Amino acid sequence: MNGILIIAHAPLASALRECALHVFPDCAAGVQAIDVLADEAPEATLSRAEQALQQLGTDGVLLLSDVFGATPCNVAQKLNDTPSTRLVTGANLPMLLRSVCYRHEGLEALATRAQAGGAQGIMPVGNTAPQNQTGKRHVPSHHDHQQ
Repeated sequence: MNGILIIAHAPLASALRECALHVFPDCAAGVQAIDVLADEAPEATLSRAEQALQQLGTDGVLLLSDVFGATPCNVAQKLNDTPSTRLVTGANLPMLLRSVCYRHEGLEALATRAQAGGAQGIMPVGNTAPQNQTGKRHVPSHHDHQQ
């Protein structure tokens, strides 16, 4: 099963991991987090990330980072130099939850699912109509069915 290593600005990586553990408590060993501190040298962050990568001890590791081009992503890119890693940036909770659910799939498929989960988790929500509803007034005798 693939591991997941979140590398993001502090405290986002740890917060995302804790949220995932809230939903999937049994995934603790397979999901690691590295919070990148504002005053930490990139080399120190890289060293911590390398240790976390080794602790995962799996066949493949999905690397998730928050912002492309920022220090966390740059560190993750240095780890993403083998066939056993894939990096996806723009990490958010829907992306992580999707990734946890599909850790058993191949690494390439997992990276694709992570990207789709992150993108599908972003949607505009109107301020007056409930989600998935038109602006129609609800008639109690009418039964709405959702898929």
